[in-house]
Amino acid sequence: MHFPVQIHLGPLTLAPHQPLEILGGFLGVRLYFALRRRAGDVIPAERRLVVLAAAVVGAAIGSKLLAWLHNPAPVLAHPSLALLLSGKTLVGGLLGGLAAVELVKWRIGERTATGDLYVFPLIVGIAVGRVGCFLTGLADDTYGTATSLPWGVDFGDGVARHPTQLYEIAFLALLAAALAWRARRPLPRGDLFKLFMAAYLGWRLAVDFIKPAHATLLGLTAIQLACLAGLAWYAPHLPRLLGLRRPVASPSPELPAAPA
Repeated sequence: MHFPVQIHLGPLTLAPHQPLEILGGFLGVRLYFALRRRAGDVIPAERRLVVLAAAVVGAAIGSKLLAWLHNPAPVLAHPSLALLLSGKTLVGGLLGGLAAVELVKWRIGERTATGDLYVFPLIVGIAVGRVGCFLTGLADDTYGTATSLPWGVDFGDGVARHPTQLYEIAFLALLAAALAWRARRPLPRGDLFKLFMAAYLGWRLAVDFIKPAHATLLGLTAIQLACLAGLAWYAPHLPRLLGLRRPVASPSPELPAAPA
């Protein structure tokens, strides 16, 4: 396999990242609506749309902002609208969406946890998108550091590197299986999303140690620092999520069965 891999559709030659990112989003949205039809509305429709809009806007802003903080050199060296609009991070998108949703729910007085239905759609969307990251190679900036392990991948520069994109797909598959198993038992509303976020942020904090670092503070990149901030947000819930403390909230009757 030669990187970057190109997709040939008749006379067209496409880079794989954008089409697979769109496909991941499409599959995630389809799965979300399928799960919502099964579960019913957790909150009134008008409030659900407001929360969803906040999640989309917050994710877009957070994704861009953390990308700039993670690697500010290109923008500072050659500031342009194109550079400002390029680049995004999953961690920034997740945390930006979370912050926007919490702010909007506080503003409209909505206390119901609404994140559980997004868990499996997010996992599907991220996993499919990571296939595009892998096929894009060095240009995507999601590859790992050099390794002598037998499964190291040469993304086109003659250096065998950790295929961290594939590591993440494998992690997400295991996480989906674990969360599907956990969702088959009574679970307080909102805890499935908290479990997903804590697990994914912990994963990114760890795996980014074997990715090329850009700007760092105390030896950690901006993405890792954001992961620590997110984990600190969920820290009060971790004893309950890990089964070290019994939940006080009643189980959610609307929580859908996990997808097969």
